[in-house]
Amino acid sequence: MAFKSLRNFVKALEREGELVRIQEKLSPILEITEVIDRVSKMPGGGKAILFENLDGYEIPILANTYGSYKRMKMALGYDNLEDIGWKLYRILRPEVPKTFLEKLKRLPELKKMNDAIPKTVGKAPVQEVVNRDGDILSLPIPQCWPLDGGRYITFGQVITQDPESGIRNVGLYRIQVLSPKELALHWQIHKHGNHHYWKAKSLGKKLEVAIALGGESPLPYVGSAPLPPEVDEYLFAGIVMERPVELVKGITIDLEYPANAEIVIEGYVDPSEELVDEGPFGDHTGYYTPVDKYPKMHVTAIVHRKNPIYLHTIVGIPPQEDKYLGWATERIFLPLIKFNLPEVVDYHLPAEGCFHNFCFVSIDKRFPGHAYKVAYALLGMGLMSLEKTIVVFDSWIDVHDIEQVLWAWGNNVDPARDVLITKGAIDVLDHATNEMGFGGKMIVDATTKWKEEGYTREWPQVIEMSKEVKEKIDALWNKLGI
Repeated sequence: MAFKSLRNFVKALEREGELVRIQEKLSPILEITEVIDRVSKMPGGGKAILFENLDGYEIPILANTYGSYKRMKMALGYDNLEDIGWKLYRILRPEVPKTFLEKLKRLPELKKMNDAIPKTVGKAPVQEVVNRDGDILSLPIPQCWPLDGGRYITFGQVITQDPESGIRNVGLYRIQVLSPKELALHWQIHKHGNHHYWKAKSLGKKLEVAIALGGESPLPYVGSAPLPPEVDEYLFAGIVMERPVELVKGITIDLEYPANAEIVIEGYVDPSEELVDEGPFGDHTGYYTPVDKYPKMHVTAIVHRKNPIYLHTIVGIPPQEDKYLGWATERIFLPLIKFNLPEVVDYHLPAEGCFHNFCFVSIDKRFPGHAYKVAYALLGMGLMSLEKTIVVFDSWIDVHDIEQVLWAWGNNVDPARDVLITKGAIDVLDHATNEMGFGGKMIVDATTKWKEEGYTREWPQVIEMSKEVKEKIDALWNKLGI
């Protein structure tokens, strides 16, 4: 089961031998990044790290918390993350029961959905300490890389509400500290937080914002999940946990945020103000993204638990902790992709490709041009629209095995016939395109080719030993002394 608070998660990690406490005095300016970077690149992602002796601060920093398959599963409370995807599928695509018996069978499922609705509480651990004159720099906010434009909050759940519908959005966006009372919000053009900002601007309204650190163990992840705009991320977290996320109303804002969080920063954005310079920032691409214009947030209060833990992550040259957040998204949303595209066997968004540079997908090929049909459909699905290269393989290729991927890609593709170059939306962090957020895309058909697809020769057979010989050697294997 998922954990009710970050500190409960920390205790469990320590029991499992998944946490290391660092007592050596280190600065949050660059020094802890070097430690985190080295640990996250260890085999299996290394351990979670609790920096307990920070130069100039009493609040400890927790990092690499979700940075392994094991810890990601612990945080969400599932051994098989695809089980979460099927739960989400049943909610987004409910089936109409045909008989009274089927209706009765659905009652437990409907009760679970009702139990997942966020619950508002009157008293919250996160509001044990309230500072209406909060100085952002009183928190141990790190500067990650030498050329960063300043200190950055990197693992905050940025909470806003649609100014028209009131639907909540929770996003994972980087946040630059501009001054003790001002922040810059990196709301990219494709993200829902940006849509809320522009709606507020068109209505002439201020947009209230809360930035939450910690809470129930799935919450830092759900802010990164590519959910449809009408799905509340905290409802999704409740579905994952099979219990509601507890929320509390803000002190200076009319927004609700996680009652069990460690720290929350309250404030607002005034869309009538000029955008401000944000960046540079050492990003998950492994390159610095340059300075650009983004909205400014005014801080109205900082609330936190007594003795809070500051949750932090870094991004940079892969692999980093975000590898495992991306893996969780890949597994959770596979069932929804399969619902829309039943021919899809599996897909993989490798962290080394920064998630949006490569999508490897295996399919049950049924007709000529099937690979292109699947690739076009994927490019029409939410944030999959930002994928730069989609490579389609036969069903028996393990798309998670880079050796199989390169073997099939290299052998099955004639670039003159099997590569399609097109254009579309691109992740704004991609520096290779001439225009930010728009550029070229490549679809590669690495499946077995059919005559109807222009292949004029006879496609060769894959080398494979006979079943009888394999079974004989299997039976003798332990006697061979190998």
